[in-house]
Amino acid sequence: MEPVLVAQGLNALFAVALLAIVALGLGVVLGLLGVLNLAHGELVMVGAYCAYVVQANGWPFISAVPLALAVCAMLGFAIERWLVSPLYQRPFDTLVVTWGLSLLLRKSAEALFGLGYKSLSEPLSGTVEVLGATYPRYRLLLIAVSVVVLGGLVLWYGRSRTGVRIKAMVDNPDLAHALGIPVSRFASATFVVGTCLAGLAGVMVAPLIPVQPFMGLDYILMSFFVLVVGGLGSVGGLLTGSAVIGGTNSVVSAISDSTGGYFCVLAIAILFLWLRPRGIHARR
Repeated sequence: MEPVLVAQGLNALFAVALLAIVALGLGVVLGLLGVLNLAHGELVMVGAYCAYVVQANGWPFISAVPLALAVCAMLGFAIERWLVSPLYQRPFDTLVVTWGLSLLLRKSAEALFGLGYKSLSEPLSGTVEVLGATYPRYRLLLIAVSVVVLGGLVLWYGRSRTGVRIKAMVDNPDLAHALGIPVSRFASATFVVGTCLAGLAGVMVAPLIPVQPFMGLDYILMSFFVLVVGGLGSVGGLLTGSAVIGGTNSVVSAISDSTGGYFCVLAIAILFLWLRPRGIHARR
């Protein structure tokens, strides 16, 4: 097999896996709670800045993961408790509130770190040969981590007792509450999980891109495109949307440039909104 084709295939797989992790937190919150969190991209940014703080202080890069999870968990709890919880069943109001929150987080990052770009070194340097093509070790690690995280979440949601209760809460909140299921606590926990996944995604992408206060804008848009194409309510939809959006963006960007890739995924998202607004794997 041609090394160039292998490298391009790995690039496409990497783009799909990383986009799936980035969109996962948004999908969890929107699919289970019906809340479109427009601050999701800024929570990815928070995770990236946690990685920057860790590396700037000379700490082991792996310590950025618990730091980002802790910071995003506290933010998620506060956001859900005092901003989102009073606005359930009012989707437009949650859009306005989370949009305002995204501006606040962006300006806070600007005040703390400035507008300049922060660069991080990859914690796992070097390359490895795959079918004749050389590929960065860190990108292969991220593909493996993405598979583990997605698989673990699927098993937990499908097999655990808590997952069953969350399904009941989503399907019929009033009946779940009548049966003694703590609906508000599970809703809060679900929102916190979504924000923690955003923070984890930020740590993962931080060594690959310039870290700056406006980095979250691209991620919220791409995540939304994934959910538009794949549909809500299933991991299959998330993976399908990530494959279509991430794969198209990777291939077209390699052929032309990043602007062409972005234009193509935007066109695909618009077509789905027009012709199939529920996506490919919408929850019935």
